[in-house]
Amino acid sequence: MWFRIFVMDYAIGIDLGGTNIKFLVTDKNGNVLDQKWYPSDDASNKNAWSQKIKNFVEQIESDKKCPARWLGVSAPGMASKDHRTIISLPGRLKGLEYLDWTDFLERKVPVPVLNDAHAAFYGESWKGAAKNYKNVILLTLGTGVGGAFSINGLLQKGVTGRAGHFGHTSLNPDAPLDIKNSPGSIEMMIGECTIKERTNGKFLSTKALVEAHLAGDSFASQVWLRSVYHLACAIASFINILDPEVIILGGGISEAGSALLEPLAKYMDKVEWRPAGHQVPIHLAELGNQAGALGVIHYAMMKQQSLSACNY
Repeated sequence: MWFRIFVMDYAIGIDLGGTNIKFLVTDKNGNVLDQKWYPSDDASNKNAWSQKIKNFVEQIESDKKCPARWLGVSAPGMASKDHRTIISLPGRLKGLEYLDWTDFLERKVPVPVLNDAHAAFYGESWKGAAKNYKNVILLTLGTGVGGAFSINGLLQKGVTGRAGHFGHTSLNPDAPLDIKNSPGSIEMMIGECTIKERTNGKFLSTKALVEAHLAGDSFASQVWLRSVYHLACAIASFINILDPEVIILGGGISEAGSALLEPLAKYMDKVEWRPAGHQVPIHLAELGNQAGALGVIHYAMMKQQSLSACNY
């Protein structure tokens, strides 16, 4: 049950994914006061997931008897330059593209919308594994593979906002196209979205695949280790392009922990260029499923610092 928060300056962060909708309520310092997860139900039915979000915001604000001072949305796809909407997400979450969240949630103050990987980056930079680094590559390994990177402490978005879509890097030009028209992308090699195809229907989740690998299933080990090798090759390429201080791995697949990091380290020994012996460290993200919601809260705070609580 929700409990009453006896502060007026509070924030709501919404992280919309193809599987779950994640909500956080925090104070002005980013301390989590409450959280809830809901299945996004039928991702092809806009009314199912969007109305659930609207109902949540109304519920918590009614309980507080005051609008949240900060409200933000993290979602897959490419955000518009004004961060009011997602302008490109082929094939997933029907109705998300061009949904104006400020209008939909009936707000007077704009509701910032971020790409989910960019949001996770802001979260990890604020409260997590990236807070002590300025040149970072973050990869989110989940249903798809997302990413974000910073140079000298600044998140890079590119001309259109497309920068950081590492998951759509082509590793095999002769393989089928992914949803962003990249043949044989790293998303197709390790993303949850292709687990059924990669395992010939034997496994329906990466978690089940990894568990079977750890239990000694030779087929599962073959598939999993091949996926991790592809990831290593992609990371080595990203290192050569951006020369970061650190690589951070987040998303649900990163929860495999040592089952991911140990073979990844072995493959990185093979494929990473290490001039003068310099090796780029690889760390797991620290915020788990809270990263996206925390990140968009932080972004909303940065954009709305001059606003007073309950003044709209």
